[in-house]
Amino acid sequence: MLHVTQYASRHAMLIALFDSGVIMIAVCVAVMLQAGSLDNLIPVASTHGVSIAAGVLFINVANGLYEPARLRGGFGPLLRTVMALVMALSLTYAAFSLLPLQTSERSGALLATMVGVALVVLRRAYVTTVVSAVSGTRTRVLIFGSGEAARVVGQTLTLADPNSQVVGYFAGPNEKQAEVPAAELLPAGRSLIETAVDVHADEIIIALAERRAGSMPLRELLDCKLSGIKVNDLNSHFEKRLGQIRIDYLSASWLIFGDGFNQGGMRTAVKRVFDIVCAVLLLVATAPLMLLTTLLIKLDSPGPVLYRQERTGLNGVGFPVVKFRSMCSDAEKDGQPRWAAAGDVRVTRVGKWMRLTRIDELPQLFSVLTGNMSLVGPRPERPFFVDQLTREIPFYAVRHSVKPGITGWAQVRYTYGATIEDSQEKLQYDLYYVKNHTLLLDLKILVETVRVVLTGHGAR
Repeated sequence: MLHVTQYASRHAMLIALFDSGVIMIAVCVAVMLQAGSLDNLIPVASTHGVSIAAGVLFINVANGLYEPARLRGGFGPLLRTVMALVMALSLTYAAFSLLPLQTSERSGALLATMVGVALVVLRRAYVTTVVSAVSGTRTRVLIFGSGEAARVVGQTLTLADPNSQVVGYFAGPNEKQAEVPAAELLPAGRSLIETAVDVHADEIIIALAERRAGSMPLRELLDCKLSGIKVNDLNSHFEKRLGQIRIDYLSASWLIFGDGFNQGGMRTAVKRVFDIVCAVLLLVATAPLMLLTTLLIKLDSPGPVLYRQERTGLNGVGFPVVKFRSMCSDAEKDGQPRWAAAGDVRVTRVGKWMRLTRIDELPQLFSVLTGNMSLVGPRPERPFFVDQLTREIPFYAVRHSVKPGITGWAQVRYTYGATIEDSQEKLQYDLYYVKNHTLLLDLKILVETVRVVLTGHGAR
């Protein structure tokens, strides 16, 4: 099985624990200095300190402050930092309002803790957006190949992984035409191991479209690995760097003989218990919001509050999905199924708000309780589109080997899909989830879903 650090690195987890410890210490010191006694220290550390530390950790993860900055410049990093600060300071203020201290003591402790929390968030944002982009300790990657696949790998590394540096492309013996910049092609006439050592490569990514008739110098690749240089194939590269399994370079043998795709009974049982507990808690917490939404739908447009639709679930079995109606009641009066488009005129005024905040998805929590859905999994699609996509996209049916979800890896990593091309892109994330899903990955997806809801990313 692929290690859990593929989507939550050990380094990032240690940093998160360190930040949480700093916040707990800040809370305890602030209370000690103001109260002047140990009487309040243990209760604060065990309740408010832990709550604030856990809350700030959740906020930082939701705003992507433990992931290397993927895009340089722009307002994205600044917006995430401001959002994290506002949420973290609001949480700290709310937590301290419940402290059993005198008003003067509470004010001083609150101020000191808010300063500490702000410094932790700002430092994390600085490290994520600035230090990671200019760090001199980036992984030096040699790409073995010079064709189209090699070009795509190079683009991936440049755009998606600021901690990696492409040191050049080494053309395969049977490649006739280079698709990569000529200036980045490494000189021919030397062996792969000699070239890798010469450019101080830390990793080699095999990006050869053709691997037959002597294209793969296996002995040299083995020598590279024995010399301490990591060697990864094309599919593993995309899985590691982008959290997706690219189907344009995918073979069935890689799926069959590789790790992952573990659907054991224990994992299924744990996921089911987790789904039931979370669904019940969410239904209770969102009950007032669902009642308000019901009223707004009735006032906004004629028609039922809910709409039911057949979707394809586990093992290709259909089930009825229930959502709040966000379109006019005659959205498909001609009987022809079609995807929602950007600026779709069929969406009602309240429907736009529901889709932006994903509130229209809340009734699906009942499908989670009945066992037709999970909290996290591939998005359930309509049978009409499933038949079409299965014919046109390789490996599409693999996504039906797990229960569909209200949210999923594809939903937090890619915008709303309204074409076959979009469905193919999302399938690559769905395949990653099916291959690697664990409770920890489910938790990460749920945290990122909060960010998606707060920013309205990908809504239509």
